[in-house]
Amino acid sequence: MIIFVLFVVSSFIFLFTRYTRSQTRPPLPPGPKPLPLIGSIITMLQNKPTFRWIHRMMDEMGTKILCIRLGNTHVIAVSDPKIAREFLKEKDEIFSLRPDCMSGYMASGGYLTTVLVPASDQHWKKMRKMLATEFLSLSRHKWLKSKRDEEADNLLRYIYNQCEINSNVTRGVMNVRTIVQQYSSNTIRKIIFGSRYFGKGSPDGGPGQEEIEHVDSLLVILSYLYAFCVTDYFPLLRWITDFDGHERIVRKAVCTVRKLQDHLIDERIQQWKDGIRTNEDDLLDVFINLKTPILTRDQIKAQILVRLAQVLEMILAAVDNPSNGIEWAIAEMINQPRIFDRAIHELDSMVGRNRWVQESDIPNLNYIKACAKEAYRLHPVAPFNLPHVASVDTTVAGYFIPKGSNVLLSRIGLGRNPDVWDDPLTFNPDRHMVGDDEVVLTDYSLQMISFSTGRRGCAGVLLGSTMTVMLLARMVQGFTWELPPNEPYVDLKENHQDIMKAKPLLALVKPRLPHHLYPIS
Repeated sequence: MIIFVLFVVSSFIFLFTRYTRSQTRPPLPPGPKPLPLIGSIITMLQNKPTFRWIHRMMDEMGTKILCIRLGNTHVIAVSDPKIAREFLKEKDEIFSLRPDCMSGYMASGGYLTTVLVPASDQHWKKMRKMLATEFLSLSRHKWLKSKRDEEADNLLRYIYNQCEINSNVTRGVMNVRTIVQQYSSNTIRKIIFGSRYFGKGSPDGGPGQEEIEHVDSLLVILSYLYAFCVTDYFPLLRWITDFDGHERIVRKAVCTVRKLQDHLIDERIQQWKDGIRTNEDDLLDVFINLKTPILTRDQIKAQILVRLAQVLEMILAAVDNPSNGIEWAIAEMINQPRIFDRAIHELDSMVGRNRWVQESDIPNLNYIKACAKEAYRLHPVAPFNLPHVASVDTTVAGYFIPKGSNVLLSRIGLGRNPDVWDDPLTFNPDRHMVGDDEVVLTDYSLQMISFSTGRRGCAGVLLGSTMTVMLLARMVQGFTWELPPNEPYVDLKENHQDIMKAKPLLALVKPRLPHHLYPIS
């Protein structure tokens, strides 16, 4: 009887305290009314793709912060820079966790990496420090310059060869998406593995079947990372069913990537053990020879998978972020020849027509950088940044944010916010030209997101920015890009399932500099 009375009293105290707190604490951010236990999961499944449903609700409710409950998880979407800064600057320590999710676990080999590991614990701090000092430092960036230069030259060689080959076949019309993805993937493979190709490549200098398969699988991994998988909100279902098929798709893509690259890692490790290899030539060698901390074979494979998969903001989308941004930039510039002419004029003035633009020229190419930054603003690579998780109950912008909430900063909402940007849906690089200040691709005020900030921000800003600017600068300096015959304008429609350009950009391409400058096979 005493035990029963104590149970009733304690239950009453607990419920009364909970009720009292709920009456005194701030409200949750606005959002749809959730159902008991399951929240808004049914509505989410009826409104795919989820990111468009979320943004549509924000527009309909007239709010810059939205709360959706999926299972027991509160998903908080934000499209206001002031609120975003409160999350990632003022309360960065509270929101330095990542959610535990199926795709992140599988892509990172069981959270052996840095960016995807849920807790910012000692392992995360150790790996973050290692990446910052050993792989993404300024000295390492300089050490890898020759490899980036080689791929910048190969970009010219490939496009020039395509111009020669296609002049009689397709009259010079080329697929820009193929070009930009090849440069980005070649560069990241070169600096990590020391080789442009897994196989022999294509006879025309382009990617071979292995490289195409590799990039396609990496893009699949990225597209399904934190993709509102049902079992992420109902973990018990993971042991019962692959409810929406995400696990099968991610597992297949991860297996494909590892099939192509794991044997290279195993061979390289054995070469060092046998004394065949004695000098460090690429990042894989650096990984293998790390003394503090010593990485296991599985940790090396997981770290490299994450880099190449572009699923982290370490080397933010080394394949898809620069390539997506530059495809959109070229498309927008073709539709506005005035912008193209100004970019060409800057390159001719700052670099000339008798040599190729180099990385040392980047500080002087403000308009080229403004074009790239504007592409990142208007056409981000993903709808949201990687999610941040609240470690405790807190208050942001006057709203209650429960412990465990997943916070998503909207790249679309921030970059296209009409309260921040004049005429936000117009591609206008001039908006980034402020006085004599040097243009940079980052925006730490979070009025847009090209590379995220805070404890979980992108450590690979330098590499990502360099690749992006060099890709655009070489393409604009070396070639003219025009509409194909009988095409009045470039169609700028987005794909419904993501925010990539709905159709790959096709352009009429011609060399614009003296022919002796172009590298030849």
